[in-house]
Amino acid sequence: MDLKAELLKSIWYAFTSLDVEKCGKVSKSQLKVLSHNLYTVLNIPHDPVALEEHFQDDDDGPVSNHGYMPYLNKYILDKVKEGMFDKEKFDDLCWMMTMKKNYKVLKPGSLLSERDSFKLFCLFNLLSEDRYPLVMIPEEVEYLLKKISTAMSQEWDGKPLEDLIFQDATLREEGMSVWTFLEHMEAGRLLRVTSAEAFSLALDEVFLEMYHNVLKRGYMWKKGHMRRNWTERWFVLKPSSMAYYVSEDLKDKKGDIQLDKSCIVEPIPDREGKRCMFCVKTHNKTFEMSAPDQRQKVEWTQAIQTALRLQREGKSLLHHELKLKRRVQREHSHRERSRSARSSCSSRSSQSDDLNIQDMEKMEKDKDKQDLEIESIIQHARELETRRREAEERERKKQKEVQMELQRQLKEAEMMRDSMQAEMQMKEREAEQQKKRIQELEMTQQKLEAALAIEIQTRLEEEGARQELERLLQAEEEKKKQFKLLQEQQRAMLNLSPIQEASESSTDEETPSALHSASQELQDLRASRQRSHQHLEEVQEKLRNASQYVRHWNVQLNRLMTPISPGERLEHRLSSTRMCPKKEGALASNEFITKFRISGQNSQTEEDSERLEGQLEAINLSDESDESQGKPNGQA
Repeated sequence: MDLKAELLKSIWYAFTSLDVEKCGKVSKSQLKVLSHNLYTVLNIPHDPVALEEHFQDDDDGPVSNHGYMPYLNKYILDKVKEGMFDKEKFDDLCWMMTMKKNYKVLKPGSLLSERDSFKLFCLFNLLSEDRYPLVMIPEEVEYLLKKISTAMSQEWDGKPLEDLIFQDATLREEGMSVWTFLEHMEAGRLLRVTSAEAFSLALDEVFLEMYHNVLKRGYMWKKGHMRRNWTERWFVLKPSSMAYYVSEDLKDKKGDIQLDKSCIVEPIPDREGKRCMFCVKTHNKTFEMSAPDQRQKVEWTQAIQTALRLQREGKSLLHHELKLKRRVQREHSHRERSRSARSSCSSRSSQSDDLNIQDMEKMEKDKDKQDLEIESIIQHARELETRRREAEERERKKQKEVQMELQRQLKEAEMMRDSMQAEMQMKEREAEQQKKRIQELEMTQQKLEAALAIEIQTRLEEEGARQELERLLQAEEEKKKQFKLLQEQQRAMLNLSPIQEASESSTDEETPSALHSASQELQDLRASRQRSHQHLEEVQEKLRNASQYVRHWNVQLNRLMTPISPGERLEHRLSSTRMCPKKEGALASNEFITKFRISGQNSQTEEDSERLEGQLEAINLSDESDESQGKPNGQA
């Protein structure tokens, strides 16, 4: 059965659901809606006028199934390709359209949920006969019920199905429709179910196997190609590919292995702490995997070999092939029974009757033997399935414990990370504080150096002004001595006799001019000395200011040079009140020494200033006495 035949089965249900009057025809407006939905779900570009153009010679009357088929084949089915759409969504669309008309609403607490009914609808279409209306013969119904019973780990009981066929003989001759099948399943006439949840899980497993062609699925360890580490993945094997996911919810797909005729599966020795290992070799990569146990390893390798065999035979649907084989076996058995019946009717002798009886007994024995073999195979499969479920349950518990342990470790790591982040933030704050302290120290040091440079320059200026003042004082002393000497000479000359006065009249004329010149020079020296003294006072004031700045920045530097404790907090330092060292009663040792040195220098400077002021006062007094004496002499 090709893809087109599969799609036609579901489309047939959708078409008949639109036939409200059951006349075999559907209006064009309804077919437009159906076609648009088919275009959408099959991912085919929609042509809205194609239907009108196809039926442009007709009236607006309804279209029959046979009349719709050419349009369906030309514009929809011929454009469909495998893998370009989701078949489950397609079947769900057809199911929703036909369910509203033909299927009764399920009651709360019933055996079948709406999702279970949809899965049975899909499995029915898969196993139904290739004729319309679609029906499923009792043999296929029995096959499906056996699959569900095996998935539930329940022994198959065929009595309910036999009783139902015995009550309604038309089921064996004509088959069973999907609505009749769902009704009997809901009523429990086909299968005895004790738990609706167990039935739903078993149906889901059968649905994945038969509808989605899942040959096998389960957890295995896979070795990576880049980091070469082992990671547990959930594998889903299909005839054409082997996909692997993070977990069984199939939400996060990590990759897949494309299977073709050139692929090889073979066991490999255990290594790297892994056991039950095998590999799948493709044309460009080798995938190494580790199964949970030896039985799972055998099952996986056999399932992969089955998928590779289907690829080599060009078959992609396993259960379709099995269905065809069962059909061929039924036809062969029917021919054998017909041949046996004709031969039994034509034979008239007792010997031929005995032979027919022996043949029939032999056939019955063979049939019983086959039934026993089938029963043993089913029992073995049931045991394997039970062991698989137990192993999966153990593995699930183990994974849960590992997950809980990982969550605990993750919480501890998060707590440790938070504490480390808090510590790092505290260290960063302390580093920022130390950086600010260092910046303040550097700035204070620069300002202190600048203040020291100014103080040194001022001291040099003061020294120069002091030396200039001493030079002027010495020059003034010498001029005073010369002036006194000239005054004494003048007084001596005044006391001489008139004779001497006449002889020395020429000398007397020169003496007043020399006295006047000395007086003028003395006044100039006094003015220069006063200006120098004033300049010295300015320089001393500047020196005092410079010394004060040096003391200030020295105190700031000593304050900032206090050692920084590792656990010192910014809040404590900010809350502490900063006192000015000049206003406090006690000083630190280095501050006291600095202040003592500066005070000593200031006292020395004051002593020098007092000595100079004393000399200046003495000179001023002598100047005043000289002037008082000089006035009478000048008048005389």
